Amino acid sequence: MRDAWEYASFVVTALALPFAIIFFALEQRKERDNEDEEAYQLLSDAYNDFLKVVLANPDLHLRTNEALSHPTTEQNERTMIIYEMLISLFERAYIVAWRERMSEVEARRWNSWDDYIRDWCRRENFFNALPLLLRGEDPQFQKYILRVADEERGTVIQLV
Repeated sequence: MRDAWEYASFVVTALALPFAIIFFALEQRKERDNEDEEAYQLLSDAYNDFLKVVLANPDLHLRTNEALSHPTTEQNERTMIIYEMLISLFERAYIVAWRERMSEVEARRWNSWDDYIRDWCRRENFFNALPLLLRGEDPQFQKYILRVADEERGTVIQLV
């Protein structure tokens, strides 16, 4: 009887333990994937909330490619505040979602942010405000967005 129990313990050690480790690793990965998806969804919701701010300020012409002609001081101030909100959101997305090496899912998620950043960098007012907006931001994010702005506008930006 003792030999049977000893044999059973070997079977458990040889088969069940590796299975348990693999199961644990898969569960951990699934949990990380869920956390990544939640972070992406929170960022996406924040961008949608940002677009509501843009919609609430139609006089600023934020979604046009040309700069607002003859803006008032108040319009300039609102525009800069809205752009600061956007840069903060882009930086958060960069820190949370950008990786040197990404999985297919991570790359797909990041590409949507890259599209948003490129779209805004093509806008004259936003592009012209970048030197002020990027002061104090993450250095890697600064390099990234300046490279994107250069690609989109063909003009090199110098930080203030």
